Amino acid sequence: MDFTEEIMTLTAAAVIKYLGLEPHLEGGYFRETYRTTQSLNTERAGGDRPLLTSIYYLLSRDRPIDYLHRNQSPIMHYFHGGAAITYHTLAPDGEWQTTKLGFDLAAGEVPQLLVPAGYWKTAVLEAGEFGLLGEAVAPGFDYQDLEVAQGEMIQQLYPELWPQLIAYIHPE
Repeated sequence: MDFTEEIMTLTAAAVIKYLGLEPHLEGGYFRETYRTTQSLNTERAGGDRPLLTSIYYLLSRDRPIDYLHRNQSPIMHYFHGGAAITYHTLAPDGEWQTTKLGFDLAAGEVPQLLVPAGYWKTAVLEAGEFGLLGEAVAPGFDYQDLEVAQGEMIQQLYPELWPQLIAYIHPE
């Protein structure tokens, strides 16, 4: 299969290959596409952060879950193509919200979603071969700002939501 045929079929493997995506520790695949050279002074561990970073992020049949995690910066998610992706967000006060990122506006899907700083989030590819997103983070992403949910802590913080959250806890 040549490049044109592979891209026209838009398989997950083709998108991963041509965008240069790699497995992400949260689940799915990603590649950073932009990191500003300008920085912002923060009081976070490690100090300064770039003003903005951006990535491609893909969920696929073989890696369909973006496991529950939170960041210290707000993240704007942009739907690019493929199947819709379901996002679940959990506010610090325990409010659970579900949003579908996609282009079927009549069905209630939205093409972008802001997840505020400090909110837990998880995403799931429920149907289709893949869903491709873009994410912009400001101040820019740094692994020191990422917290992957640990089951025991989440169960203690949100005991009433635990039965639905357990599916989104990273297995490792």
